[in-house]
Amino acid sequence: MEAVVNLWQATGIANFSAGQLIMIAVGCLLLYLAIARNFEPLLLVPIGFGALLTNIPVAGMADPNGILYYVYHVGIDTGVFPLLIFMGVGALTDFSALIANPRMLLLGAAAQFGIFATLFGAIALNYVPGFEFTMKDASAIAIIGGADGPTAIFLASKLAPDLLGAIAVAAYSYMALVPIIQPPIMRALTSEQERKIEMPQLRVVSKKEKIIFPLMVLALTAMFLPAAAPLVGMFCLGNLMRESGVVDRLSGTAQNELINITTIFLGLAVGSKLAADKFLTVETLGILALGALAFSIGTASGVFMAKALNRFSKTPINPLVGAAGVSAVPMAARVVNKVGLENNPHNFLLMHAMGPNVAGVLGSAVAAGILLALVG
Repeated sequence: MEAVVNLWQATGIANFSAGQLIMIAVGCLLLYLAIARNFEPLLLVPIGFGALLTNIPVAGMADPNGILYYVYHVGIDTGVFPLLIFMGVGALTDFSALIANPRMLLLGAAAQFGIFATLFGAIALNYVPGFEFTMKDASAIAIIGGADGPTAIFLASKLAPDLLGAIAVAAYSYMALVPIIQPPIMRALTSEQERKIEMPQLRVVSKKEKIIFPLMVLALTAMFLPAAAPLVGMFCLGNLMRESGVVDRLSGTAQNELINITTIFLGLAVGSKLAADKFLTVETLGILALGALAFSIGTASGVFMAKALNRFSKTPINPLVGAAGVSAVPMAARVVNKVGLENNPHNFLLMHAMGPNVAGVLGSAVAAGILLALVG
């Protein structure tokens, strides 16, 4: 009889808590969004499955000596996985549109305003009973507005590891919802006439310019904001491998095998932080609300900056391209192009939108460096 009792106590049925069942449902929801709705599947599939594994009672996969514990410690706690992802993203990025029209840097910078606005919003939430965000917590939450998952994970691992699961889920969820969140904001802030503006064709960028650009970005980072050097440096390395043309094998590996392998383990590591005791808190609701606010403010800020540039520019600038300043590459640029075509079937804004889009990647990394330098 005692053996039967011991066997029963070793089963998952006897040990499931209500919180674990809820988090397993959350993991299934993430898998549904990834598989059925195609929302950021490359990340949401491993994150959702990691949430399932983490909340299996008795298995202890996220406990010390468990596999997910080691994956998190090796890749997230050290910051290695986000940096490898950034190198792969750099190898996938073409800066031609930004180099051809450097003013687009201003749009990428303007879109980061959502990050700093949300920083104050997170601090203000402390006046609501149940919320106790420190300055480090607020900084990690605010970076969601950059719409850059690896940057959000990197900063959260340094400043607020206990909130990493909620921050990562919020960041990737809003990135996946770009086609839903951004168009209403873009339409509300622009007139039909502005949305019809056609921009002139970009000039051809030379190979020399493409090679010099990542080196110049790294040099400026080293001189003015060394705290951002890990993210910006790995990004520039990946881009230099792409543009140099002499290490195609390394560039191909960074774009494919390395970034794919890292993405699997990055997702599992984030999923290991979706344990019931850490995720099912009032702070998680605050993080989700603040993330939406940050993303919306970032989109609006980019549009307003583009409207200002258009007013003083000799060549026309469609204000829609400012929405691509958030660094959800290339989804935000595609959304801009789609909204532009709705108002003018001959208005192809994709390449123009890629300028602020890739500028947003650099902008979010710089914003993370500033926050690390201030509160890290």
